[in-house]
Amino acid sequence: MSLVVVGCKKKADEATTSEAKEVAVTETSAEKYKVNAAESTIEWKGFKPTATHNGTINIENGVFKVDNGMIKSGTFLIDMKSIVVLDLEGKAKSNLESHLMGTVAGKEGDFFNTNQFPSALFEVTGSEVAEGGKTILKGNLDLKGVKNNISFPVSITQEGDMLKINSDAFTIDRTKWGANFGSKSIFDNLGDKFVNDEIELKITVSASKA
Repeated sequence: MSLVVVGCKKKADEATTSEAKEVAVTETSAEKYKVNAAESTIEWKGFKPTATHNGTINIENGVFKVDNGMIKSGTFLIDMKSIVVLDLEGKAKSNLESHLMGTVAGKEGDFFNTNQFPSALFEVTGSEVAEGGKTILKGNLDLKGVKNNISFPVSITQEGDMLKINSDAFTIDRTKWGANFGSKSIFDNLGDKFVNDEIELKITVSASKA
């Protein structure tokens, strides 16, 4: 799934981020859905003064439990070794992918160090009804060995045995998970050689009734 960059696009809202919270427990009446990995993805976008890059990350597996149209509990596993850059080609593409995944000697910890942390995990801690038919989904994001709670708006659709969860575009501050490379909030005297702390994400999950 590709992400089209459009001029004058409204800046995505930052996800509300706080300390990790207790994972939600589901009532027995909730319906169980298993994530279809081939139809689920995370689109990402990163920013610096001279460029914007975008790509995808695979969702490896997951399970959600839903009751009366509300997500009561759930998890999904993110394959951090599947980071793909879509806006570059050739050596520039492979170099950025390697840097993001931390497979370059001496630069393992700059971003996501996937040899040490090959997966990230999202665990639902709650959800609540929001305006415009949206739901605010809340959960712990365990990334690079750091766990923080984030909340962001999603649209939930149930049709037959299928469940679709589509998030609005939102941002997270990568430094809260120790991905500090080129951050002006961490390092001084970077000039225009910095990378924005905010990463824009858009999550698409497709799941079928288990």
